[in-house]
Amino acid sequence: MKCYKFKPILKQTIWGGEKIVPMKHIDTHLDHVGESWEISGVEGAESIVAEGEHAGLTLTQLTERLRDKLVGRDNYQRFGNEFPLLIKFIDAQQDLSIQVHPDDQTALRHGKPHGKTEMWYLMPSDPNATLRSGLCRQITPEDYERMVDDDTICDAIAQYHVSEGDCFFLPAGRIHSIGAGCLLAEIQQTSDVTYRIYDFKRRDKQGNLRQLHTHEAAESINYAVESDYRLHYTPTKDQPVPLVSCPCFTVALYDLTQPMTLDYSELDSFVVLMCVGGEGELLIDGERHAITMGETLLLPATCRQAVATGQIKLLEAYV
Repeated sequence: MKCYKFKPILKQTIWGGEKIVPMKHIDTHLDHVGESWEISGVEGAESIVAEGEHAGLTLTQLTERLRDKLVGRDNYQRFGNEFPLLIKFIDAQQDLSIQVHPDDQTALRHGKPHGKTEMWYLMPSDPNATLRSGLCRQITPEDYERMVDDDTICDAIAQYHVSEGDCFFLPAGRIHSIGAGCLLAEIQQTSDVTYRIYDFKRRDKQGNLRQLHTHEAAESINYAVESDYRLHYTPTKDQPVPLVSCPCFTVALYDLTQPMTLDYSELDSFVVLMCVGGEGELLIDGERHAITMGETLLLPATCRQAVATGQIKLLEAYV
């Protein structure tokens, strides 16, 4: 195979909702679909190859079989058979809980294998969509616990009105929440460690409050305050636009109106391509692969180039 497509794993979250826009591989009649896990090596929620000679293999099995040919030599030495990224589309029809993720060191102290750094890219969303990212005023761990108790913690978190193309980088430790009406692509470390800080006192169908992780979160939060947590970049058509470069992943945006060759001849890594707008086609070693908004492809490290055509927006991620 010149590239891989996986069966999406649909996660029904308690405060999820119907899709804002139809995604080709998601049954739009499903209620409360909050997340589509596109590529996942998380234990208990592993992606399965959808087609081709390796159809039916889990992502871990695929990595065990292809090793550095799939992920790259340095990545295989660093991560072994664990695929290093978790790739999602998230649709929030109600406000999701206030959360934080620990860094690697804190996660290890809590008995977890990895922390989680992530990023968000906003796709076509509701005109009134908002999200929260980062502290907007200085607080102490003691202030934080008091504000959770008295329902004022949101007063200390920066809130943004968002629209298509907005981008946020969330290093481990940054308090955050996805708001109602957001449709976004999420790229993150392979980890499902989330500490729930506040859930607006909502109750499930049984009348129960969801568990909070107040103390674990207090240890994980980065209490530094920044003036602006939104990533600023200049949208440019028909060339790669860098968004994020960190030890966990590198991400660029392509907004294409004409054919373009994506050159990976010098890259020792897999490449994830998420379609976040439009539709088009990728030509890889003579094979054509259609892709439309809401779909994701994994290119192995052996892929030297891909020719993208169509009116299409792609997020490109690698490690």
